[in-house]
Amino acid sequence: MRMWGGRFIGSPDPAFMAFTSSLPFDRRLYEYDIRCSMAWVNGLKKAKLLTEQEESSILAALSSVKREMDEGVFKFIETDEDIHTAIERRVRELIGDLGGKMRTGRSRNDQIATDMRLFVMDECRKIMLKILDLLEALVNLSRSNLDIIIPGHTHLQQAQPVRLSHFLLAFAQMLKRDFSRFEEARKRADVLPLGSGAFAGTSIPVDREYIACLLGFSTVSDNSADAVSDRDFVLDALFAVSVAMVHLSRLAEQIILWCSDEFGLLELDDGWSTGSSLMPQKKNPDGMELVRGKAGRTIGDMDSVLICLKALPLAYNRDLQEDKEPLFDAFDTLRGSLEVMTGTVATMRFDQMRAAELLNAPFITATDLAEFLVYKGLEFPKAHEIAGEVVSFCITEGKSLLEVSLDELKTFSPLFDEAVRECLTPEAAVERKRVKGAGNRDECLRQIEMLEKFIKEERERLC
Repeated sequence: MRMWGGRFIGSPDPAFMAFTSSLPFDRRLYEYDIRCSMAWVNGLKKAKLLTEQEESSILAALSSVKREMDEGVFKFIETDEDIHTAIERRVRELIGDLGGKMRTGRSRNDQIATDMRLFVMDECRKIMLKILDLLEALVNLSRSNLDIIIPGHTHLQQAQPVRLSHFLLAFAQMLKRDFSRFEEARKRADVLPLGSGAFAGTSIPVDREYIACLLGFSTVSDNSADAVSDRDFVLDALFAVSVAMVHLSRLAEQIILWCSDEFGLLELDDGWSTGSSLMPQKKNPDGMELVRGKAGRTIGDMDSVLICLKALPLAYNRDLQEDKEPLFDAFDTLRGSLEVMTGTVATMRFDQMRAAELLNAPFITATDLAEFLVYKGLEFPKAHEIAGEVVSFCITEGKSLLEVSLDELKTFSPLFDEAVRECLTPEAAVERKRVKGAGNRDECLRQIEMLEKFIKEERERLC
């Protein structure tokens, strides 16, 4: 059974039908399509275009189809072009021509747009819960390693000492922004297209607000031509996925660096790492490397939909069929990456002794040396210059800043006194940074507590 064909004399070429079929991928929308059909049937009954008995019969048939699909016993056939065709065909097999009445006033154009919006709203919620899982793992790791200080880097060069928790919480802030992006994408999808017909609306007097309420939409679309051709909500979701994957990729790269022998800061749990087929000593961060690689894939998913949409005339065009595979792939990829990242982060172990060794870098508190002079009244450019001269002297003499004597420091500036020693240790350098958002212990605890509250409240709201 096809939903078209009356004006055709010949049959479509099988190769052409196979090429145009979307069933191999849109079948995963069956749950949303059935919900959409049930709400539409309720709307037709409310519009007095179905009797109560007809409504009951169609809804029972749709429930049977859902049960068959849930259990994996539904039999698709060659003429099922898409999930809509398959469901309607099976409903008509169960209750006869009465099943065809559920298509009254409805097009596959507004139906698929509704299915896709329901899918995006549902997936965004699921992803938000996964983000909370990873956030929780990062926050727990930050709390349990609160007193570890490590070298921070700019340009991959040792720069200043920083609390490890501060770095971990930086990634938590990225994830919190990702969470809000999915919240926004979910809201952008929360508009009902059903009732727009092919693009011009419908003469069937359905109550669209009633149907929106049944399906959980907050509002209905204002323009039927836009409603069936709009895929901005898909782009919003794909953008949120892409940014989240970029953040996961950055975290993955940080973990890969910290795992290397050159850093030696952490060890991955055996359950979240692999070995080498040749080198017995290896313990590889394969999961992190795959997350890093998959970030490019999701960016490609977003690009493919952007390119598909860039020159489409109004209203519906079959090109829009190409929005599903990238969207499905992006969500699936992000979900898997979040699960792997959460398992990895929750079980990795940091080496505090190695962190202390790395902090022996000779010039890691050079900025604090300059700021000591600022507190003595010297303008920062001159203080910066003097600190640089001290570093140059240390390089020549083979000393660290902590090894330079006070007499030697005074040759660069008479403002130096014995108190300078108190600001040149990594611990003191970290704790002296007292502004809000800095990495001192109190600020890290404040961020941890704030994020713990956020995770608890949002999880309760979403569940």
